[in-house]
Amino acid sequence: MKALSGTLQQFFVISVTLSSLCFSYNEDDCCFRSFTPTTATPCPNESIKDRILELANDRETVDWMKRIRRIIHEHPELAYEEVETSKLIRHELDLLGVSYRWPVAKTGVVAEIGSGSPPLAALRADMDALPIQELVEWEHKSKVDNKMHACAHDAHVAMLLGAAKILQELRCRLQGTVVLIFQPAEERGEGAKDMIKEGVLENVEAIFGLHLVHAYPTGVCATRAKEFLAGCGSFKATVSGKGGHAAIPQHAIDPILAASTAIISLQNIVSRETDPLDSQVVSVSMIHGGTAVNVIPDSTTIAGTFRAFSNKRFNALRDRIEEVIKAQAAVHRCSAVIDFSGKDNPTIPPTVNDENVHEHVVRVLREIVGEENTKLAPPFMGSEDFAFYLDKVPGSFLFLGIHNEKIGAVHPPHSPYFTIDEDVFPIGAAVHAAFALSFLSNFTTSV
Repeated sequence: MKALSGTLQQFFVISVTLSSLCFSYNEDDCCFRSFTPTTATPCPNESIKDRILELANDRETVDWMKRIRRIIHEHPELAYEEVETSKLIRHELDLLGVSYRWPVAKTGVVAEIGSGSPPLAALRADMDALPIQELVEWEHKSKVDNKMHACAHDAHVAMLLGAAKILQELRCRLQGTVVLIFQPAEERGEGAKDMIKEGVLENVEAIFGLHLVHAYPTGVCATRAKEFLAGCGSFKATVSGKGGHAAIPQHAIDPILAASTAIISLQNIVSRETDPLDSQVVSVSMIHGGTAVNVIPDSTTIAGTFRAFSNKRFNALRDRIEEVIKAQAAVHRCSAVIDFSGKDNPTIPPTVNDENVHEHVVRVLREIVGEENTKLAPPFMGSEDFAFYLDKVPGSFLFLGIHNEKIGAVHPPHSPYFTIDEDVFPIGAAVHAAFALSFLSNFTTSV
């Protein structure tokens, strides 16, 4: 990432907006079902922004994206189980004439559009569902008990396929290659890491991703440079003492007391040891100890989560949690073993947007959704495994609003009442496509 910064700074000085570019299009050479690229045929002078929006808002394309999303929604699949979702994605890519490789990270799909040569720009969509019973009564309700797309990943897939359709139509304008990443297991916090291990970021210059949210009205985009989403870690501590009869506590060493004081001290880390303007969280959300009211147990277990907006502060918070728990255990003559491995809740680093790529994204948003619908997002304490990509290559992540009270799209992600406004689909597809086209054009011009 550091090695690329100089080049990025140079090419981003060249401010080329979408409206100043023209797209390459030929009815015979750039059709959906042909994958043979062409660069020889000149393309008409036409605003690429207008053409992207025209393609994205085409009624047939919009209905196609909705159909794909609804099929996926009716058949939700959990992390690394996305077999039918992956099959549907591959089927649609075949119809578009887009080449891909599969399987990647068990169920993932990685497609390419363009020349097949550098530079490369990547677009990512996650595709796993959640173990939630859907309570929304509608025609396309989940048909699988206790599984639901309650975090819009079905919509993310549909919009990225929409972008693939646009980019395939305009591929003769691509000055490089667009990599489309359909990723499994985001909810497990492992999918991005596994995709990276299988080389999806090889030679990629920048990556872009988005997430639908209810914090903003439909069509409003919000993002920020640098620290955007918090890093997320979990801890589990076993405090061990000496069991005994509760009526004669002097013969026991009480781990419940030690764990209780540790919990109180952990709350002091944020309230008394960190800058009030530097948001951090430490929450103990589980405690278990004892099986009878008159018996002091041998051990007690506590567990929780911690969050921060930079890797430095995140790691410092982790170290301090371990120090506090062990020290409080020692004060009460107990010992403590702390596990940060997060087997069920993997550690996810902060989502940090590259400043130069962020500036480029903002220019794209102003062209596609307008200045009035391009917002500065506040830091958000939630986390996203897109952060693993940003640890490897420059990139940017944003929120795309879907709040619409008229249709009941008001419930947050991970709610059994989660509903989205499907009118957002052409916007999401257009933003994806516009980022890739303009990034590759700018990069090629600057090198």
